Amino acid sequence: MVKLNKLDEEVVSILKDSKAALTLVEIAQKTGQSEKKIFKTLRKLFENEIIDTQNRRYSLKSPLC
Repeated sequence: MVKLNKLDEEVVSILKDSKAALTLVEIAQKTGQSEKKIFKTLRKLFENEIIDTQNRRYSLKSPLC
């Protein structure tokens, strides 16, 4: 299990509350953080299979039933 920092948790929360997948820019605007910081967070979450990406839009990975 990967250790999430405060920004990681905030991004996960934003994606959980969103009805649609979000772009990096949309996530950066919602957090007030730079796109560079958000990109690093998204990469960490993706590498740890917490989020999915499609067409540069990010969403939480669907849990397996």
